[in-house]
Amino acid sequence: MKRILAVLATCATALGLTAVAGPQAVAGPQATAAAGCKVDYTVTSQWQGGYQAAVKVTNLGAPVSGWTLAFALPDAGQKLVQGWNATWAQSGSTLTAANVDWNRTLATGGATDLGFVGSFTGANPKPTAFTLNGVACTGSAGEEPPPPVPGGSTPVGVNGQLHVCGVHLCNQYNRPIQLRGMSTHGLQWFAKCYNAASADALAKDWKSDLLRIAMYVQEGGYETDPAGFTSRVNSLVDLAEARGMYAMIDFHTLTPGDPNHNLDRAKTFFASVAARNAAKKNVIYEIANEPNGVSWAAIKNYAEQVIPVIRAADPDAVVIVGTRGWSSLGVSDGSNESEVVNNPVNAANIMYAFHFYAASHKDEYRAAVSRAASRLPLFVTEFGTVTYTGGGAVDRASTTAWLDLLDQLKIGYANWTYSDANEGSAAFKPGTCNGTDYSSGGVLTESGALLKSRISTPDAFPTG
Repeated sequence: MKRILAVLATCATALGLTAVAGPQAVAGPQATAAAGCKVDYTVTSQWQGGYQAAVKVTNLGAPVSGWTLAFALPDAGQKLVQGWNATWAQSGSTLTAANVDWNRTLATGGATDLGFVGSFTGANPKPTAFTLNGVACTGSAGEEPPPPVPGGSTPVGVNGQLHVCGVHLCNQYNRPIQLRGMSTHGLQWFAKCYNAASADALAKDWKSDLLRIAMYVQEGGYETDPAGFTSRVNSLVDLAEARGMYAMIDFHTLTPGDPNHNLDRAKTFFASVAARNAAKKNVIYEIANEPNGVSWAAIKNYAEQVIPVIRAADPDAVVIVGTRGWSSLGVSDGSNESEVVNNPVNAANIMYAFHFYAASHKDEYRAAVSRAASRLPLFVTEFGTVTYTGGGAVDRASTTAWLDLLDQLKIGYANWTYSDANEGSAAFKPGTCNGTDYSSGGVLTESGALLKSRISTPDAFPTG
């Protein structure tokens, strides 16, 4: 997608709140004044009669709790079609976007990414008269923002657009790399764990390369609210992108285990997120979490129907295909990697998923990965330090053996889970996500402390 235009507006010290147009777009009663902000507006794509725009709001002053952004559309024919990451409304030529629960608070230097789709009948000029909490953005900030992190110092800044070369995941310099990161838990259960504060901690304190976004399809997930869950996934992609992390969009199929049950849903979902995120360099697509009770041939058939949908919108991104036996390369079903080696998916720039839980899956599984790594590009898109149930005690010896092997083979991984679930696999103690601390020893479980210590070591990504 081409960037058509961009405008940067900086807003002056806010004196208070004013009412804004649109009955749905009023800042909450506890909203606080902004001491300075900036707004970046970019049209990310345009077509006949329509366009998509990204709006980034950055707070330059004291923390803000509750906000409403408003701006004028200069062409009377421009209309709001839909928006995300805020409560959007239109009154005449004025658009308003009010915070939602998870982005209500903007810390000093904090930012939130919004977006909307609009229609127009005439020209599509840039909007004017940005205001935050009723005060015009005129070009004078109360405080300067903290200096930006140089793009080259983040995982995405260093590595750029990824691709598969041979059996490895490679960066823009065509050098093999290993991404190390964390997976969310189900967004329908642990939404409060995924916000600006937790993303900041993951990127800055944990020094994670990757956020895997686990969007359950059943179990109260995507099938109950396709538009809502799609929007939530996109917002987490943006959170990761803003912090220089890669985002793995996980279509978290579990029950039923045959991914073909969700084939139409997968096509709809991936057509949407691939079109929306095609211009980003940080997106990886995982198209089926843990196929189970189904043959490799059926999984392969599913992949060969879904991958072209992604490629139609996003031809360059890496796609990861789940494998038989809960993504165990078939080992948990009494098979092995040979079924994939002998009958690979007919598509380029793909990898194959492998999952393990250290207390349950040991030497036999490690042997399969060691063999397969010379024949197949692998990514451990999910693993736990405990049993396959997600509970039980941390098996430090097996976890260490696994991570040492993955480091040796340059196989990337995402740990289950970056959440405060009441189970052994969770990185945080229960109740942690009610606060803002996602890094200190006081909130980390044994599993969380172990993974943070592994992930936060330097990556030393090759650039030459």
